[in-house]
Amino acid sequence: MAYVPVPKDLNAVKTKVIFNLTKRQLICFGSGALIGIPLFFLLKGSVGTSAASIIMVVTMLPCFLFALFEKHGQPLEKVLRNILRVAFLRPKKRPYMTNNFYSVLERQNTLDKEVRRIIRKRS
Repeated sequence: MAYVPVPKDLNAVKTKVIFNLTKRQLICFGSGALIGIPLFFLLKGSVGTSAASIIMVVTMLPCFLFALFEKHGQPLEKVLRNILRVAFLRPKKRPYMTNNFYSVLERQNTLDKEVRRIIRKRS
């Protein structure tokens, strides 16, 4: 009897379109091919076949990474965005600050007293 594993969490299952690839992977691989293959044929005559193939692979590699890399269910652009936020956009030290309800009441009480004092002076 054939045994087929069924995942418990169906949210992690991705729909495959063609060649057992997702739509995202097809788009990324296609864009890599659109960039790399013409570049190879343009550079083949001037720098040689070996150098042109290395340059083609290096230029196609980011597209392949965007297609295949996932960390904790997040694609590469989200991981890179999170790294940029943590490293450059957010402050390095984030002090823990609470909103103390009693200090808010105390400030409101002092403001009320000041308002009463101003009203008494006018009368």
